[in-house]
Order: sequence, then C-alpha cells, then structure tokens
Amino acid sequence: MQSGGDQYSTLSKNIVTLISKEELLEKLKLNRPLRIKLGVDPSRPDLHFGHAVVLKKLREFQEFGHKVVLIIGDFTARIGDPSGRSKTRPMLSKEETKDNARTYTSQAYKILDRKKTELRFNSEWLDPLSFEDVLKLSGKYTVARMLERNDFSKRYSNNEPISVSEFLYPLAQAYDSVVVKADIEIGGEDQLFNFIVARKIQEEYGQKPQCIMTLPLIEGTDGHLKMSKSYDNYIAFEDTPDDKYGKIMSIPDSLIIKYMRLLTDISEEDIEEIEEKIKEKGTNPRDEKMKLAYEIVSFFHGGKTAQEAQNNFISVFRRKKVPENMPVIELKSDIINIIDLMVDYTNIQSRSEAKRLVMQNGVKYNNKTVSDINAEMKISNGNILRIGKRRFFRLKKIV
Repeated sequence: MQSGGDQYSTLSKNIVTLISKEELLEKLKLNRPLRIKLGVDPSRPDLHFGHAVVLKKLREFQEFGHKVVLIIGDFTARIGDPSGRSKTRPMLSKEETKDNARTYTSQAYKILDRKKTELRFNSEWLDPLSFEDVLKLSGKYTVARMLERNDFSKRYSNNEPISVSEFLYPLAQAYDSVVVKADIEIGGEDQLFNFIVARKIQEEYGQKPQCIMTLPLIEGTDGHLKMSKSYDNYIAFEDTPDDKYGKIMSIPDSLIIKYMRLLTDISEEDIEEIEEKIKEKGTNPRDEKMKLAYEIVSFFHGGKTAQEAQNNFISVFRRKKVPENMPVIELKSDIINIIDLMVDYTNIQSRSEAKRLVMQNGVKYNNKTVSDINAEMKISNGNILRIGKRRFFRLKKIV
C-alpha cells in the first residue's frame, strides 16, 4: 500500500468538499484498508454518468487497496432523499425498490472491482428497528440543526410542508455509517448535509467520525440542469454504445473539459493542453468532443466498439446515412400502432414517453415524421423506424 501522502495527491483530485485533509491523512497513515461508504437509493432503475463520477473515485480507492462498502438504500428509498427538493418525494413500495436494486448492482460493477466491494442493503438493519430504537436515534439530533439544511430552511420560511419522515432520512443514512463503521463517505455535493449528520451520529455511538468527500454534480446533455432521469438529460450505463457516443456529441462545448476531468482517465496535462487548444481561434471543438466520446465509450465497451460507434456517428450525422447495423424488429402483423411499436419492440420504457416523443416530432418512419399518436404503421421488410437522432430499427415482416 502506498504512503498516505502519495494516495492523498490522487484521491483529492476533483473534490468539492473534504472534511478534513488532516483527518484523511491520519486515516491513510493507519496502513490498513479503509472502509469507503457509498449509499445509493434505488429510486430509479438506471445508473447514469452522474453516478459514474463517484464510482470512478471509489475505484481509485480500491486501486490503493481500500474496501468500498456499497449500500443499496432499499429502505431509505422508501422515505425519499429530500436533498435539493422543494417538496416531499413520494414514498416507494418495497417491490419498486427491489426491482430497481437488481439493476444497480450489475451496473455498478461496470466500474467497481467486485472483489474489493462489500455489498449491503440497509433494510438489513433499518427494518428490524423498533419504534423505541427510532426514538433513541432521533433524540441524538436536534430540530434546530436539521433546519440548518438549506432546502429545509427555504421550505420552512416559505411556509411549505416538510414531513417528519424527511427529518428521519438523514438520520437513517447516518445510522448506515454506524453499522458499516465507515471511515470515509463519498457522494455528490448535494449530499454534504447528510454526511455531516452521519459524523455527529457516529460520535454519539462512540465511533470516530467518518471523513467526507463530495464530488461535483455534472450537468446533463442540456448543459444547464444536473444530469437526471427526471430532466431527460441523462446518459445511462445501459445505453447502447451508439447512444452513448451520440449523446456525448450533443453536449454543449462548455462541458467538454469537465466531462474529461470527471469521466475519463485522460491525464491532467493532456486535458490542459486540450483546453488551451479549444480556446484558439479557428479550432473546432467537435474534434475534441469526439475524443471525449471515444474515451468514454471505450471505457464501458472497449476500443473496438468505441471505434464502431464513432464510425456510425460519422456516417449518420456527417454523411446523413442510416447506420449499416441496427436492431431488427420482427413482426407478423401487417399494421401496428406507432405507440405499440415503440413500447413493445424498442427500448422506450413507457407509453407516456412514447407519446411525448411522437408529439415532439422525435419519431420518423421511413424518414417521414410521425406526429399522430394514433398513427397505424404498415409493415414491410426494410422499413426503418427512427426514434430521436440516434436510435434506428429495421423492420422485418415474418410469415
């Protein structure tokens, strides 16, 4: 295991908040594997590149020999994290959280080393708590301290409702740190308050408080709002290589450097050189964005697949061609409703999403825009369904 100072120089890169440098260096000098906690609530089934920022930092800890404790918040997801929310989140059912959790673990291992990851579900210790246990836990933190939270204080001053269950959320998350004996907790910068509560609760249970590391939230493909499925501006782990490549190419030029720093292994020296190059007059940032897209797709799928995605992008968007290889939809019927076709045979997850895409003129059939959600599509071999800019499907009539 490398010295604490050598580890610190790598692990502290791109950090927004660190509490504290002195504590972290002290822990790194213990010459034992530290327990690095990440809690993820399975409120939705897909991980996206916003999660990748944190997972890549965790992978750095693993490469130094530390143990990542990945906590799937199948209990806390039922409460709903109030971070950054202007109103109470709807509570999820046990079934919803279980379904979402199944996909989280397989996706997280696309970045994390499975052998150096301890996977836990916080229902393991939160479900058995009695009402007396909850009262004892809640008695270790004050309402005044809870109202110091920015989103709570705003809602309170605006006379907007705050449920008591939302006060319990940071306490439940803090109890996770107690159970797994976390040395360090990592997450997005919007989680800072929750992490600070955990430090206090650990002390109340006689533990040395965890260090805190927060990382930047990245903007989504729109370039303004944080990446989120709620804003439909996300790039998912489960997106196809072509979709990943195309979505990255759609981000504003202003995000190229930020994405490079947080989502790739390109050296800081090379990134600074690229940053200066982009500033030069007459330089087209598209070339650097293509490098970014290639690096990220290569990380998830390998260099050969990344090159194929790049070639497909060039063919479709520069040369206005359809890709040579695309998924084939086999149908026995002669005619099918456009919404049924999208939901039943493509990766569109809901009828509402399909209707929205049609009404926004985001669907083409044989290069003609489909704008009627009740449209009936005639099926014949070779017909092409295009959804958005990047998703193509070839239809095949079977007897």
